[in-house]
Amino acid sequence: MGKFVSEQLRNVGLIGHGGSGKTSLVEAALFTAGATSRMGAIENGNTITDFDPEEAKRQISINAAIAPAEWNKNKINFLDTPGYADFVGEVISILPVVDSVLVLVDAVAGVEVQTERFWHYADQNKLPRMIFINKMDKENANFKSSLEMAKEVFGDKVTPIQIPIGKESSFQGIVDLVKMKAITETGNKPKEEDIPSDLQESANEYREKLIDAIAEADDELLEKYLEGGDLSEDEIIKGLRYAILNQLVYPVACGSAVKNICVKSLLDAVCDYLPSAADVGEIKGVNPKTEEEETRKPEENEPLSAYVFKTMADPYVGKLSYIRVCSGALNSDSHVYNATTGKKERIGHIFFPKGKEQKDTSHVSAGDFATIPKLAHTSTCDTLCAENKPIKYEDIKFPEPIFSVAVEPKTKGDEEKLSISLSKLAEEDPTLEVRRDSETKQTVASGIGDVHLEVVLAQLHRKFGVEATITAPKIPYRETIKASSKAQGKYKKQTGGRGQYGDVWLEIEPTNSGEGFEFVDKITGGVVPRQYIPAVEKGVIGAMEGGVIAGFPMVDIKATIYDGSFHAVDSSEMAFKIAGSMAFKNAVEKAKPILLEPIMDVEVIVPEDFMGDVIGDLSGKRGKILGMESRGRNQVVKAKVPLAEIAKYATQLRSITHGRGTYGMEFSHYEEVPGEVAEKIIAQSKQSQQE
Repeated sequence: MGKFVSEQLRNVGLIGHGGSGKTSLVEAALFTAGATSRMGAIENGNTITDFDPEEAKRQISINAAIAPAEWNKNKINFLDTPGYADFVGEVISILPVVDSVLVLVDAVAGVEVQTERFWHYADQNKLPRMIFINKMDKENANFKSSLEMAKEVFGDKVTPIQIPIGKESSFQGIVDLVKMKAITETGNKPKEEDIPSDLQESANEYREKLIDAIAEADDELLEKYLEGGDLSEDEIIKGLRYAILNQLVYPVACGSAVKNICVKSLLDAVCDYLPSAADVGEIKGVNPKTEEEETRKPEENEPLSAYVFKTMADPYVGKLSYIRVCSGALNSDSHVYNATTGKKERIGHIFFPKGKEQKDTSHVSAGDFATIPKLAHTSTCDTLCAENKPIKYEDIKFPEPIFSVAVEPKTKGDEEKLSISLSKLAEEDPTLEVRRDSETKQTVASGIGDVHLEVVLAQLHRKFGVEATITAPKIPYRETIKASSKAQGKYKKQTGGRGQYGDVWLEIEPTNSGEGFEFVDKITGGVVPRQYIPAVEKGVIGAMEGGVIAGFPMVDIKATIYDGSFHAVDSSEMAFKIAGSMAFKNAVEKAKPILLEPIMDVEVIVPEDFMGDVIGDLSGKRGKILGMESRGRNQVVKAKVPLAEIAKYATQLRSITHGRGTYGMEFSHYEEVPGEVAEKIIAQSKQSQQE
């Protein structure tokens, strides 16, 4: 692969619902461009961009992958992304570093849930877009209904630049509305000819709409068009490029990826109409030393800057950092400055990635992608740059992980290995969060959904040799009391020699929520010697940590020692610690002990059609609805819901809203568990303690 300047680079992200054909389209494009000698297939597990064993096994994309192809003296970097909701982080990671997106729509199913969601992310990144209606060869494929659905969902800027010739099994090509020529394919050999007579009227109508859209985007072209002059092909191409770059037109092409029909026409359209790396203009960042805004142009004579948008743990070469060179040029055997960490890095080898393949290179131009192995101090979202011209680009905002499981090694003694391996996977995947819960003594992994965490489990085994199991994480319940009480704790033990003796009286009472534990010494007359008082407090704290009614920590209690007795010979710190614990437990049993549960502030964002179902479901989870408000095209439902009821909400919400709903939550406060629910929790806790 030769050297390309930014004007010759097309960095195109493929987005769309799972099964819309993104991976198959990349495969067909690489084959058509001669970048591979055979077309792989999803069902055979041999495609270039789905190279992870887990992808081949599940027949879905899990990771974003880069696949370059040369076409018409340009280099197209295709970035294939997953369409499954659990791997949305991979889609989000590539959007800040591509210059346009190709949105795939299934000609049978039309615009599906994740396509709509990913389009919204492209909106946020202000990316030019082209739509490709795929699977035109399939039974029940319908270009017109898919086009109308795209217009309904994405707006009137959606404008065809191609219309199909034939449909289903008779699909054989397209009418190019710019050239006004029919392009048919037999045996993957495109043939340009006149438009069939039965499509001429339709082609004229669509072309008129296309030229209307292009002319409206450019005052000069509009003036010529209104004066009655037709636009030349060069003027249409120039106007279309401008309209796409400024998101005034979303052009629509069509074809069949699996049958490789019209993929050549698509490659032509990508090079002719989609913006190059040079077209995006200046990239904004911040000087980390002055905190002032700076910009870089995607040109080689600018100071070096590169953005790390993805990190992978490669079993052969170690950690791989995926970068886009934003300005300047990156050379092997050089040194760079990490503006995020403030550390220097040595660049040894540099590779051009093509799926799992890594092709060695010594030079990467502005606007191009590369991978760098074994960077010691660099992670996802870091900026690498020239030390004398530092710049830091904005971090990618990933969705918060909301689905949690407890992870345990199958082999005892592998706890440390499990923790280290999970940490490495979390470094690779910003939507994976790993923590050690000090209360429940569990390692908790949180992700986007159940399939996401299943894949994490598989990666643990394949990459690090750690076999693990997952269970639902324990809910961090608390215990407290509702009334005051007094009780004695007397520990007396005679063993033939020196015995053990400790005797205390405690009064306990509830405090306000959040005030924690308070210990008060009201001993007078030396009935309990001063040196044993701290031991009594330790005994009370120990009893609180282990709970009384269900084994959960106790909170918001004031304990007062006011009486007791001692033995001059047999008393000891240990005896008074045990006596303090006994007195506390005895007092709790008479103080109306209750169970507390964590209550979460929950915010659910859904289309209005699903709002009633979501509110009903939250109410059924013992949730308290606080209110609703509009946010763009969606409705926001705010509620307070017990954590125990919403621990698996990611999967449930997806089912209720057909994947259109999202939510976030954070801890609010603790609240008393209702009687019937508390009885079940206490019974389960006692059973597990016995086991």
